[in-house]
Amino acid sequence: MAADIQHVVVLMLENRSFDSMLGRLYPPDPTFDGLTLNESNQYGMTYGVWNDPNMTAAAACIPDPDPGELFEDMNIQIFGDKDRGGKTANMSGFALDYAVPVEQPASYRDPGAVMHYFTDQQLPVLWSLAKAFAVCDDWHASAPCQTWPNRFFAHTGTALGYVDNHAFKIPFEAPSLFRRLEDAGRDWRVYFHDMPQSILIRDVWLYALSHYRLFSQFLADAHAGALPAYSFIEPQYFTNLFTNQIANDQHPPHNVLYGEQLIAQVYNALRSNPGIWKSTLLIITCDEHGGCYDHVVPPKALPPEVPAPGAALNNAFDFTFDAYGVRVPAVIVSPWIPPGTKLRAPGWAGGHPDPKLPPFDHTSIIKTVREIFGLGAKLTDRDDVAPSLVPFLSLAAPNNDGPPSVTAVLGDPPKPDFFTRLGGLLPNGMQSALAAAAVALPGSAPATEGDIPSSAAPDPCGYTTVAAAQNAATQSLKGFLGW
Repeated sequence: MAADIQHVVVLMLENRSFDSMLGRLYPPDPTFDGLTLNESNQYGMTYGVWNDPNMTAAAACIPDPDPGELFEDMNIQIFGDKDRGGKTANMSGFALDYAVPVEQPASYRDPGAVMHYFTDQQLPVLWSLAKAFAVCDDWHASAPCQTWPNRFFAHTGTALGYVDNHAFKIPFEAPSLFRRLEDAGRDWRVYFHDMPQSILIRDVWLYALSHYRLFSQFLADAHAGALPAYSFIEPQYFTNLFTNQIANDQHPPHNVLYGEQLIAQVYNALRSNPGIWKSTLLIITCDEHGGCYDHVVPPKALPPEVPAPGAALNNAFDFTFDAYGVRVPAVIVSPWIPPGTKLRAPGWAGGHPDPKLPPFDHTSIIKTVREIFGLGAKLTDRDDVAPSLVPFLSLAAPNNDGPPSVTAVLGDPPKPDFFTRLGGLLPNGMQSALAAAAVALPGSAPATEGDIPSSAAPDPCGYTTVAAAQNAATQSLKGFLGW
């Protein structure tokens, strides 16, 4: 029988590559494209992939400080040069770009930090779910770009030509999966911790008041059997100095163990209600690799749309989104999936030279949801050709219950000065862009289409601390939602 999926849940974390999180999940074999431990980069000397066996708080934050993730940084990482024109992708520039990123660091950075990977003992939640259900070693970010382009691809199938967070105009104008669900009468909800990036999409502004809820409500809804058809979960992007809540998005150098805790909370909540659990598909992934090393060359891609003749692209690099980004972790959880599944797209053959035989990417979320809930035609050309997860829900009945629960190992609780230190740091690119965009939100959610203002670039806010950026973002959000 076809899998009876009534609930799709997506948890999208931040800025970690496949190799850094799952590269040693299985020993090297033909059915798993992981690390052999022979991978390396050159920058004056050889920097091989490595692991710190002592999972201290410092090790859980590697690489620290944050790697570069601008479009030009990613070109250096993938091609060894920020100008990708005529170059061959060989994944040779990670150490180089970490040592000398496009935006120059104020102090020395160890080039080998981005070559670090984690093990099963260090990430027991992610690894146990990957083995109990399915891991996809063929899931790429939708574009070799920062967080926002890739998150917008997950929601709309396009970035409308923008390659870096700060360049976007708000509201983002592309039609979204959320609106497709709304129009089809399918309930949906975004569960978030502090400032949801998805609320910057024009399509959701008329519905935000009834569809955006704090993550605590997800836990309650899952336990009560009240989840919507589609749930998208956004992690905590800011460490909150005032409430002592720690960023759990896994964005370097945020401690990955708090992301482990979030994954465990999501899984345990779903697993706790048999009615919900038996009819759920959970997708756990990251939006982009964030500068962390991966050895697999991103394949060519079908651009999401064809620019009109003579139309200017919304980036200065003439990039048409004809290539995927670096691989990211992807763990697929459902009682309909055989345990130990190693999941690859139908066209996989050690790579994807033909864009018509694409790998999994974030638009596979759109494709899968469209198929499960009968939402009709494509949003863009990219989600049209994206492989779906539906064929991999292949058990005759939902009999793979996996572990009854999973537990994250966090170590000693942080001391008060930990929050003071993190709150006083300079915001990362995601945090700065979120704060600027949040300030650009209307003072209240629009009630009609006519109330939605024209799209415009937010003014750079220039917050000098995470605490200031977090406060600005959350206060603006509360005004928008009327909280």
